[in-house]
Amino acid sequence: MSMSVGSDSGEDAVLSEINTTPLVDVMLVLLIIFLVTSPVVLKLQKIELPKETNQAIQTKPENVNIVVNKDGDIYWNQKRMADTNELFDFLKVEAVKVPQPEVHVRGDRGTRYEFIGKVIYTTQRAGIQKVGFITEPPDRG
Repeated sequence: MSMSVGSDSGEDAVLSEINTTPLVDVMLVLLIIFLVTSPVVLKLQKIELPKETNQAIQTKPENVNIVVNKDGDIYWNQKRMADTNELFDFLKVEAVKVPQPEVHVRGDRGTRYEFIGKVIYTTQRAGIQKVGFITEPPDRG
């Protein structure tokens, strides 16, 4: 058995090669771990994600349209409401109709959530069952 202790000239030569064996070992271990665990992760729970749908609605004459502008002013079918109490009185009349009309809320983009929240709260207090938000679809540009 022999062993190399140094060069003949007395100077050690510098190795300029990178030893890639440890790198390959680590990469193979990571690859095996990934291959073993990926099927387990993908099959934990069977769920069905919701599908996005945009439905074009047909406005019926009996539907109630409420508009809230960016200043918080409330309009009932183009008639300005003084406050949510007046809106409540109008909604109370609509809530007892059979079938009950839908309420469509159109809020300006710059409207504070507080104003929209007051309208939704008022519709709930009046007993309205169906409330929806009307938006514009994004530009497909």
